[in-house]
Amino acid sequence: MRDFCDLHTHSTFSDGTYTPTEVINEALSLGLSAVALCDHNTTRGLSEFTSAAEGHDIIAIRGIELTSEYCGRELHILGLFIPEESTQKMQEFAEIFEARKEQSNISLAAALCADGYMIDYEQMRAQNPHGYINRAHFAAELTRLGYTESIKEAFRTLLNPSNKYYTPPLRPDALDVVEFIKSTGAIPVLAHPYLSMSEELLLDFLPKAKARGLVGMETLYPKFSDEETARAIEIAAEFDLRQSGGSDFHGAKKPDISLGTGRGTLRVPIAFVEKLRK
Repeated sequence: MRDFCDLHTHSTFSDGTYTPTEVINEALSLGLSAVALCDHNTTRGLSEFTSAAEGHDIIAIRGIELTSEYCGRELHILGLFIPEESTQKMQEFAEIFEARKEQSNISLAAALCADGYMIDYEQMRAQNPHGYINRAHFAAELTRLGYTESIKEAFRTLLNPSNKYYTPPLRPDALDVVEFIKSTGAIPVLAHPYLSMSEELLLDFLPKAKARGLVGMETLYPKFSDEETARAIEIAAEFDLRQSGGSDFHGAKKPDISLGTGRGTLRVPIAFVEKLRK
């Protein structure tokens, strides 16, 4: 695996189950040349992440995954290669949305409890020492308590935005997020486009986003079909965007997704790292 990398992973500082150190150790055990930590809306795990990589033959890429919105759809934008001196600026930007997310969580827990789904939100927070809670945590708790049979079912039913319980927090405009990431010296990359948008919306978004500083797009992703992967590669070339890719590893929260290999066939070439850095 020395010629491969993983440019999209998560840790316990957001909704993953591996600590940043464990992410590095797993990447080392797999023989990856590089791994990026892209926790949702926080940079708090990056210090541990880079420290864990010191002295080892691996490139630890400092990243983040920022939640945004475009034409009413939730879009995730990665910031890769965050400069050390921009960490605080990135964190301060993210904390605005952390506060909105916390209020959304409190409202979700209260709405569920009112209908008999007895979620103890304070207990959930206590069990996540870094304080980040999102719908994945609610899905896991609803499943643990027996209200749903699986995390997927929880997302499909009780936690679906079309249901009465979950109200998404106010999200920043995706184009503004791209421009902000670029202003910090990090590399803006559109995450898993086919997971969150139609091709029609993607083709509408990309020229505007590139004008605001978008550098790359994930073309290799475990949940893409072969056809989606091929088309994503074509579109990246059409808009002169650098390719990126990753497993979106969450540990036990996504047990079918392994670091580095996704569902077993993912192979992100290390050449992507060099092209993104240039």
